[in-house]
Amino acid sequence: MRDAPTSAQLIQAFVNTVDVETGTDEIDTVRKFDSWLRGQELLRGSRPDARDHALGLRLRAGIREALGTHVGDEPDPAVQRAAAEALRELPVVVTADGTAPGTLTPAPQLSAPRSALAALAVAWSELTLTGDAVRLKRCAEHACAWVFWDTSKNRSGRWCSMRVCGNRAKARRYAARQAAGPGVS
Repeated sequence: MRDAPTSAQLIQAFVNTVDVETGTDEIDTVRKFDSWLRGQELLRGSRPDARDHALGLRLRAGIREALGTHVGDEPDPAVQRAAAEALRELPVVVTADGTAPGTLTPAPQLSAPRSALAALAVAWSELTLTGDAVRLKRCAEHACAWVFWDTSKNRSGRWCSMRVCGNRAKARRYAARQAAGPGVS
């Protein structure tokens, strides 16, 4: 099966900075956010401030929300609105050299931190435009909610790990059937 494109790997790393199962967040402070952006080679120069950090958290929440729809979750409209507002603060431009189709890039007037965030928005846009976003999913096991690249041939994967999360879901369904009594399927 096809490997995740670079844009999917970047978005996956970004949204998985929050670990629902352990309750940890790799970018819960401005300093950690700065470090993460630099580690991904998205940021050089000035450091993000509290507003940039808040913008990044809204963007991450919105993308995570969208990825949940790929496994049947209903999106939270408030989270979607906040993410849409965040995206409006991260303008991108189309650059073209005349020989190839245009490329989305962060707008040149953006500060370094906003440009880094716009690069994340560009990666998400690329996935959406190519249709590859449907392979990037948030685990249907809500106690996990880890984001994974679905390698199944028919794009039907629902869990980050069939052995762990998929097994949990199947065990719960089995227990519910047993509790309902004989003849119930």
